[in-house]
Amino acid sequence: PRPARPTPPRAAMMQHAWQLAKFGSFLYCVNTYLFEVTMCVGPSMLPTFSVAGDIVLVEHLSALGLRIKRDDVVIAVSPTNPRQTVCKRVKGLAGDEITVAKKYPHEAGKVVTVPPGRVWLEGDNPANSTDSRSYGPVPYAMLKGRVFFKLWPLTEAGFVR
Repeated sequence: PRPARPTPPRAAMMQHAWQLAKFGSFLYCVNTYLFEVTMCVGPSMLPTFSVAGDIVLVEHLSALGLRIKRDDVVIAVSPTNPRQTVCKRVKGLAGDEITVAKKYPHEAGKVVTVPPGRVWLEGDNPANSTDSRSYGPVPYAMLKGRVFFKLWPLTEAGFVR
């Protein structure tokens, strides 16, 4: 039998490039439509997440399928800066009446009805959170996904409630 002919270097390189492109496309789809690893940073979600930042796992299917529930922690595009994201808890869904917590003295006790296609987001640390009390109900389309698992720090790893 004849020995197998070696693959020319250029053909092997093209084959590897094609495999890399397919793998990159797969990762892009997983990151965009299924799961994402991200960081929740800042004081607005204390004590759920630390100021220094916790690494969390976000699933996108709930936001895409309109299955976000009250008290879910979500990642959303920031209503004040579309280049950033915010990590907040869903306090109200379309049709809910929300009594605005005291952040600003002139708004204490004000009742807001969440309009269709929007959600009411608040941080777990109301004294230090810019949220729906400042910018109002957020369009559902701005939700990127639901935070469901804390990966880091390892001592606090587990499902997010």
